[in-house]
Order: sequence, then structure tokens, then C-alpha cells
Amino acid sequence: MDTTLAFDPSLLPEEPVFEIHTTEGTITVMLYADTPLHRDNFIKLASGHFYDNVLFHRVIYNFMIQTGDPLTKDSANEAEYGTGGPGYTIPAEIVATHTHKKGALAAARLGDTANPRKESSGSQFYIVHNPETCVHLDGEYTVFGETLDGFDVIDRIASLRTDAYDRPLKEARIISITPVI
Repeated sequence: MDTTLAFDPSLLPEEPVFEIHTTEGTITVMLYADTPLHRDNFIKLASGHFYDNVLFHRVIYNFMIQTGDPLTKDSANEAEYGTGGPGYTIPAEIVATHTHKKGALAAARLGDTANPRKESSGSQFYIVHNPETCVHLDGEYTVFGETLDGFDVIDRIASLRTDAYDRPLKEARIISITPVI
């Protein structure tokens, strides 16, 4: 396991910009300062190579693309895709002005019955493909960033054919996540 940091988190600004390098192209995102727990967790995981080689394991056209499950690095875990993480959750940081617009980054989470405090997954997140079909998620999930560039990549991943479990038939992976400094 690589223990060297991909980058020095201390050099990042309050609203850092990252390039998410995927097998389908690069998505450039900015993380919000007013969701510091989610921002800092994303920075920690990205700098530690946590997201390197994870699949977009849940893709729903006209809705969103989801990634961040470390179990997807090994196809032997396929039955467990969508259940992995770093072993912790993050308290909700729901900000009314952060909506599910196209390209919004939001933290995945368990449903309300199992998770009444709306705590976020420690690593899984999704990127909005169509804001009209995600509007009901506003105020329910923590939106912690937005896409600045690479909307065509989001469209490409969202357009992949999927199986009955919303898993793409063609693998789409995060190669690495690097800051734009």
C-alpha cells in the first residue's frame, strides 16, 4: 500500500479545486468552505490515494453517477459494491444554498430509517447528472462541492449502459484525484 501523500493538504486554499482523473476524462471540481468536515475528509482521502482506482459503481442516467467505494478496487467484491467505506460516517452539513444542480458533489448516505441524522458516508459521493430529477434530494444530503469543468465527462459516464443493479457494463474508474494549485 502506498503511504506517501499524493499532495500536501496544508498547501490548499479554503475552497480547493481538484481534477478527478477518470477513465472517461477529467472532471474539475471545487469544494465548498462552508462544509468543512466533508471538504477536509475528501482532501484527506484524496491525498492518501484512497480514491485511486475506484469504480463508478452506481450510474443512473438522467440522475447521478456514484463512486468512492474502496471495495470496487477488486472485482471479487462485486456482491458488496456500494457498501464499502473507511469505517466512519461524517455528520451532516446541509447548507440550504447548496442545491443539487448539474455537477454538484454530494455525499452518499444510508436512508432516513437507518440514519435519521442524515450522516454521510465516509467516502462515497455522487455527482449530479440532471438537477430536475435530483431536486427532491435538496436539504436531505450534504452537497459539498460543484463541477467547474468536465460536464461532458459526467454525461459520458451517465450514458454508460448498466445492468439491473445500475452498474455500468463498461468500467469507469477514478484514476487519481489531484489538486489544481
